[in-house]
Amino acid sequence: MAAESTPFTSLTLPVLPLDSEVVLPGMVVPLDLSDAEVRAAVEAAQAAARSELGKPKVLLVPRIDGTYASTGVLGTVEQVGRLADGDPGALIRGRNRVRIGAGTTGPGAALWVEGTRADESLPEPLPGHVTELVKEYKALATDWLKKRGAWQVVDRVQAIDDVSALADNSGYSPFLTLDQKIELLETGDPVDRLKLATQQLRDHLAEQDVAETIAKDVQEGVDKQQREFLLRRQLEAVRKELRELNGEKDGEESDDYRARVEAADLPETVREAALKEVDKLERSSDQSPEGSWIRTWLDTVLELPWNERTEDAYDIQGAKTVLDAEHAGLEDVKERITEYLAVRKRRTDRGLGVVGGRRGGAVLALVGPPGVGKTSLGESVAHAMGRKFVRVALGGVRDEAEIRGHRRTYVGALPGRIVRAIKEAGSMNPVVLLDEIDKVGSDFRGDPAAALLEVLDPAQNHTFRDHYLEVELDLSDVVFLATANVLEAIPEALLDRMELVRLDGYTEDEKIVIARDHLLPRQLERAGLDKDEVVIDEGALRKLAGEYTREAGVRNLERSIARLLRKVAAQHELGERELPFTIGDGDLRGLIGRPHHVPESAQDPAERRTAVPGVATGLAVTGAGGDVLYVEASLSDPETGAAGLTLTGQLGDVMKESAQIALSFLRSRGAELELPVADLKDRGVHIHFPAGAVPKDGPSAGITMTTALASLLSGRLVRTDVAMTGEVSLTGRVLPIGGVKQKLLAAHRAGVTTVIIPKRNEPDLDDVPAEVLDKLDVHAVTDVRQVLELALSPATNGAESEVPVAA
Repeated sequence: MAAESTPFTSLTLPVLPLDSEVVLPGMVVPLDLSDAEVRAAVEAAQAAARSELGKPKVLLVPRIDGTYASTGVLGTVEQVGRLADGDPGALIRGRNRVRIGAGTTGPGAALWVEGTRADESLPEPLPGHVTELVKEYKALATDWLKKRGAWQVVDRVQAIDDVSALADNSGYSPFLTLDQKIELLETGDPVDRLKLATQQLRDHLAEQDVAETIAKDVQEGVDKQQREFLLRRQLEAVRKELRELNGEKDGEESDDYRARVEAADLPETVREAALKEVDKLERSSDQSPEGSWIRTWLDTVLELPWNERTEDAYDIQGAKTVLDAEHAGLEDVKERITEYLAVRKRRTDRGLGVVGGRRGGAVLALVGPPGVGKTSLGESVAHAMGRKFVRVALGGVRDEAEIRGHRRTYVGALPGRIVRAIKEAGSMNPVVLLDEIDKVGSDFRGDPAAALLEVLDPAQNHTFRDHYLEVELDLSDVVFLATANVLEAIPEALLDRMELVRLDGYTEDEKIVIARDHLLPRQLERAGLDKDEVVIDEGALRKLAGEYTREAGVRNLERSIARLLRKVAAQHELGERELPFTIGDGDLRGLIGRPHHVPESAQDPAERRTAVPGVATGLAVTGAGGDVLYVEASLSDPETGAAGLTLTGQLGDVMKESAQIALSFLRSRGAELELPVADLKDRGVHIHFPAGAVPKDGPSAGITMTTALASLLSGRLVRTDVAMTGEVSLTGRVLPIGGVKQKLLAAHRAGVTTVIIPKRNEPDLDDVPAEVLDKLDVHAVTDVRQVLELALSPATNGAESEVPVAA
């Protein structure tokens, strides 16, 4: 509501700036004259007052960050003297609002400005709504003053009838901020100013009520905790007296589990569960077996590293260097770990460490033959990442409780191996190696592989529940590495949750590097020899890898090196050999005997398996990696043998079907190939795979059996340096197969120089090491006729001789 009349009066006054407070009309405030600007303004006002009648006048103006407000207050200097602390001061009373104009000049060092004073007035009598506003403000002010115990001020507030003076009286309120006081100062209309003061007082009282409610609740909680603490202390004292009465000594039984739980750094849900168990423990009798179960559970929970995490080493180049130094080859898995670290670093840099409650763990399945370094690779990965490493052996595990833990109702219950691994590692983000996951069995006790589904699922393992703990455990930051020899032995649902990385074995050159840089130094130390005392040259290492230990990995190679060093050490101790000694390839036979795996190409031509028609060289993949497989075929005497197909060598259904297809193809297309297929009608066909104690199955021996039968019928020998793999169809098409890399590595180890593969497997050659491809002549074919042209030796004059028969 606007004032009825607003006469303006021009004034010229020295400015007294106020940096930390606001003075409203009617307020009386003491100011410290030790401040230069205050002293200058008061002295200038005194100098001006000597020429005029009346008290010195100053303009009190709030100043915020060097900026003056647009409105000030005319103040009169009532008294100059000493403040309570002895410093010089002045007592100033606020009189009227002044609108600040332009600057001007005046006596003294103070800043002088021109201003206009507004005398505010309201009509008499006051309108009804203004009277109600005055009553409301006085009621609110009285309520607030009574809460503070300022009874002497209540009467003074009640005696104020002027609307403007009543609104300005709120300038004494200590709860108002500097901005709120400036807003009151710059509000010219008295009614609007009183409304603003009333609203500010109402808001403060509401906040005070909330604060009092919170304080009351807190006090009640504190009182409850104090009562609970006192009662528990009394309970402990009673229990102590009972133990002394029964002749028991104080020991670990008196451990304060409640204090340990409250002091531990536990997630909120885990803390609540632990405190419930503590309540049960405190209520239970000392003779109750439940007490010992609860203590064991509490000890397990308190020992788990709920919030402990190691910082990942984000030196990507350094991690790659560590992996290269500790393992030769294995480029696929090294690249995968390097990619994981690079992505993890970028996510951390962008604040994406936790998304949807899940962290950035990884689940990798390392599948490959024995001895290629799957288990030792896990420790190297942890070393490269700067994480803790723990190994969980799963071979032979048949009880589901080994993974998920036992229910606490069982005597001797324990958490599962996953929880124990986290506890052993001491952090929530270790590298956990699940060794031999393909050896997990199942019986009436459950299926551990099914229990692993939740552990190895990145979408679920952030809320993994162990049956023993029965609280959620976050496994989403763990890097799981599962190792296996046979991919087919891993359940499909479990394999689907893991990222597959194949380790297909080492080339001969890689084996030599591993033997020289890793195996030999380790075995020298174990044999008690210095590196200068015994040296194994590269020729000896190559012969060890090629002729003494034909394998995908390097375990037997290490054993052979250990054998050599033990032999040399023993001879030195017996005085039979002087050190230092260099072992060459010519010394191997005298030290560890003859070679066990002489390549077929190194044997006398008359002694080779393919020296007679009907024998072909195939390639296969076994649990020990790639291997060379020979196929033998013969025809029975038409007078003594029964017609039909006989298969031996523990063959599976798929290989039996491949044999039937190969025989049917030759019967139907033999005339085109110029083969005497008439012999196939009346004589029995026998196909044999040597090493009959080893089960064999798979769809990749079709062209090998076809070649063996074609060789038998034509009398043409199969080339010794040729090995092949591929399936055959009834129309003679060569169909694709798997395991090309392992098979070519096996062919290279066996001394084969020419390999036949299906045309559609040609892209798989990208995975084969370049040094192996350089030593192999690989032919990609689409039809079995091409296979026969490449594999069979040229016909000779004796090619038309009688077809061999079975003995």
